[in-house]
Amino acid sequence: MNVKISRLPYKLLWNSEYPIFVTQLNGIVQKHNPAALHLSKAYGKVTARLPEVAKIKAQELSNAISNKLQDLDAQRDTLLSAIFAQVKTMGRLNMAAFADNVKVLEHFFDTHGRDIPMANYNAETKRINDLLADYDAKAEVKTAAAALNLAILFEQLRTVNTQFADLFLQRTEEVAAIEKADTRAIRTETDKALNALFDAIEFCSSEYDELDYTSLANEVNDLVAYYKTQLRARITRRNAGKDVSVEAPIA
Repeated sequence: MNVKISRLPYKLLWNSEYPIFVTQLNGIVQKHNPAALHLSKAYGKVTARLPEVAKIKAQELSNAISNKLQDLDAQRDTLLSAIFAQVKTMGRLNMAAFADNVKVLEHFFDTHGRDIPMANYNAETKRINDLLADYDAKAEVKTAAAALNLAILFEQLRTVNTQFADLFLQRTEEVAAIEKADTRAIRTETDKALNALFDAIEFCSSEYDELDYTSLANEVNDLVAYYKTQLRARITRRNAGKDVSVEAPIA
């Protein structure tokens, strides 16, 4: 029985989605015994592309870490700005109960500088660590921070800065291990292999009537239909003005 495979507009898939789709498709074809369906050659070209497709996945994971680093960096900048602003505000109140504490913290910030958020990633991490070490070592600074309800912000700054440092190290190690991938070239060649496989399924279904290509075709078409539905929905949301770039990838 002749079957028809629906084609997916691959170019609409994000790089984070493309490896997922290829992996899912590979799993479907594999379980239908491609050798028995005379698809070994076409399917082999797809499996030969999997190591290259994996490079896209690895690169996207590295990009995800970079995005998380940006978020953590913004958080620590916000925390520092909030601490500086709170002390400045309390100083403007001219309240005797806070005057000494404000003076202690103003001197503390003069020592470490208020331009920490302007430093590069590594420099900011070190300066925050130095600031926190000095904060821990000086009882009068910790007392002043507690009096102005800033202790919780200092501790959150410590947490975020540690998370940033750990993630930055992870990214550095992964970037060193990841081969820079030419995602466009990889996807172009993989698209050709996928389309050739689909062509082979359609051709073989017309040549070998005694074999069941319908089950395979149905599963592939169901997968493609799912992605088409999700892609259309995303286009609709984008056209309505929604920022779809922050959404989770189709999976």
